[in-house]
Amino acid sequence: MSVLPPVRRDRVIAQLPQCFRKEAAIHTKNDFNNKVKTACQEQRTGTVGRFKISKVIVVGDLAVGKTCLINRFCKDTFDKNYKATIGVDFEMERFEVLGVPFSLQLWDTAGQERFKCIASTYYRGAQVVIIVFDVNDIASLGHARQWLEDALKENDPTAVQLFLVGTKKDLSSPAQYSQIEQDAVKLANEIQAEYWAVSSLTGENVREFFFRVASLAFETNVLAELEKSGSRQIGDVVRINSNSNNLYAASKKKQSNCCQ
Repeated sequence: MSVLPPVRRDRVIAQLPQCFRKEAAIHTKNDFNNKVKTACQEQRTGTVGRFKISKVIVVGDLAVGKTCLINRFCKDTFDKNYKATIGVDFEMERFEVLGVPFSLQLWDTAGQERFKCIASTYYRGAQVVIIVFDVNDIASLGHARQWLEDALKENDPTAVQLFLVGTKKDLSSPAQYSQIEQDAVKLANEIQAEYWAVSSLTGENVREFFFRVASLAFETNVLAELEKSGSRQIGDVVRINSNSNNLYAASKKKQSNCCQ
């Protein structure tokens, strides 16, 4: 049986990373759930402790910076010579959260219409959906709802955590950014997502964002394991509120006509 090498020291998470804006956050607690911390201390994390992986899909319009965002975090690189993703690609990032091994499988999906059918086949089974838009392109924010609807056709809306991420913050003036942030925070609240703004060029907020994603996904997985073992109360799992179910109910019933 092969043993994985130790997690990189810069991928160790000992405290819950804080949200970007409290006005648009999955939750605003300052620390991990006490039951999660206790389970980790007592090594009662079930399958999470056996190299658990959470699937993360990254969706959004063409050229909003999905690949650059992933590459900045995973490889600490930024390539200004943009090449569109064909179909899908993925990176695996390993963490240690509260002393427990945990991984994110980051699926980078194509934003071009002609590749949507290929990409959508990989949406199923996602625990996290990251919707990316360009803070300098209001149209890309306007398309976020459609990307979410496409992703939720393949997943249970109550079982995924949603993040709305504005990229290319370095290219936006304070006045321009302030205006689109208002719209983005409003949308994030409507779709019950957590909002972040980042710059893949400078690295601003990129590490903090992915640490936040890993931490919340880990917490949800541990609480789910505790629920299976009957050692938690219903309602502790961190989930997106299901108030928006009606908004996407129709889309889940529709059969996709992609590529027909």
